[in-house]
Amino acid sequence: MNDIARIEPLDEFDRRLLSHVRPPDWRNPAPKPKYDLVVIGGGTAGLVSATGAAGLGARVALVERALLGGDCLNTGCVPSKALLRSARAVHEAREATAVGVCTTTEVDFGAVMARVRARRADIAHHDSAARLTSSGVDVFLGQASFCAPDAVMVDGRTLHFRRAVIATGGRPTVPEFLAGRHDPPCESGARAPFLTSETIFSLTEQPRELIVLGAGPIGCEMAQAFALLGTRVTLIDGAPRILPNEDADASAILARRLDVEGIRIVTGEEIKEVTTTPSGRIAINLARRDATGDVLLVAIGRTPNVDGLNLAAAGVAHGPQGVQVTDRLQTTNRRVYAAGDVCSRFKFTHAADAMARLVIQNALFFCRRRASALVIPWCTYTFPEVAHVGVTADEARGHATTITVTLGDVDRAVVDEETDGFLRVHHRNGTVVAATMVAPHAGEVIGQIASVMRRGARLDELSSDIFPYPTVAEALRKAGDAYRRTRVTPGVRSALGRYFRFFR
Repeated sequence: MNDIARIEPLDEFDRRLLSHVRPPDWRNPAPKPKYDLVVIGGGTAGLVSATGAAGLGARVALVERALLGGDCLNTGCVPSKALLRSARAVHEAREATAVGVCTTTEVDFGAVMARVRARRADIAHHDSAARLTSSGVDVFLGQASFCAPDAVMVDGRTLHFRRAVIATGGRPTVPEFLAGRHDPPCESGARAPFLTSETIFSLTEQPRELIVLGAGPIGCEMAQAFALLGTRVTLIDGAPRILPNEDADASAILARRLDVEGIRIVTGEEIKEVTTTPSGRIAINLARRDATGDVLLVAIGRTPNVDGLNLAAAGVAHGPQGVQVTDRLQTTNRRVYAAGDVCSRFKFTHAADAMARLVIQNALFFCRRRASALVIPWCTYTFPEVAHVGVTADEARGHATTITVTLGDVDRAVVDEETDGFLRVHHRNGTVVAATMVAPHAGEVIGQIASVMRRGARLDELSSDIFPYPTVAEALRKAGDAYRRTRVTPGVRSALGRYFRFFR
């Protein structure tokens, strides 16, 4: 229920949101004698599991303890991308002089955040209790707790099931040195308050100075967004560089962009202490240097939500990484499956969606679909975007051949003044094993590479595809052309020479 308290400032947009995802007058239905599928969690994985199964004729119940829509709608993808849209307007205005246009910008932070809440409310009906009910799903709002290997309790009622799926997602990880402190911020005191992705979108007044702990995707996106909107930002991470899980060259390009936008980047530093000064400012003591700010945002990772589920009663094993599952997403209880952030290292909405579809097949129809067979791309929605699919660059190094196409060789990037980026493809004898792209709308393009990988298509097939000209996606064809040129060995070239001489 904590998520409900974090929906602030409870204006007209937030009240409209809650009318969909936590109707104030909601009454749980009388349980059916037995359900084909009980879904615990109303985020992306839970919603897809429930509506998909109900659409196939199964008797389905869904239990949500806080807000339907989960992290994606309420505190993740939707509000963050709405905020980034406003930041992108500033970014484009600043870059306009490069194309001969002079303009000025003035940011109304209150209006920006009101728009974020409005767009969230506009989308909420897709995840609403009313929509689920109309799809044939029994919706129960309350804490689910297993009471047997084939039953859960909610609101004092027992739901018996043939199969169940745990889709309770995750929450922001809070480091030990901040444990027990305040989120959202309280009045200043001896212990420093902080924000997370669950609370930052409740801001109505713009911070003058923001400290971001964690330079992963969330940290980089929020740091850039707030900097573009006019906040002074310090970005801190203990890793040697930002986006440490991405290609080092991709990380370097984004670091240069963030530096241009005035963001102070501090990497490779150990945090010794976080305190609040007498004036109410946040003070972070680092190994070699310090940082201060008005607001602290913690974005160091995600922790699976397993609290309160009483998994022991169902015989479901779990650990620090969440619920333990097989490659078919089955838990240690053969009746119970799991999908999404609660069990996966891929903490993405689209990954949760894909896993939920797999669960429907495996749990209800005795299929043997494997999660390891999924090809899952991802994207950090900064400017430029950083997108990736497949093994990491370090894993590919030494085991694959690399082809790099710089954006300076892509005509659309040249005319758009956006040449600081690249497409890098790792392949084994033409079979793509990984790719990274740094470019505007890289997230749109990486999906095409994921499709190539899923189909087992070869890299040279991209050379035969026809891409609209001019587009950034044309970098894919150039990568295919580059691979084809490697196939023209000296022996092949000699044979071709004899062929042409014969017909002259």
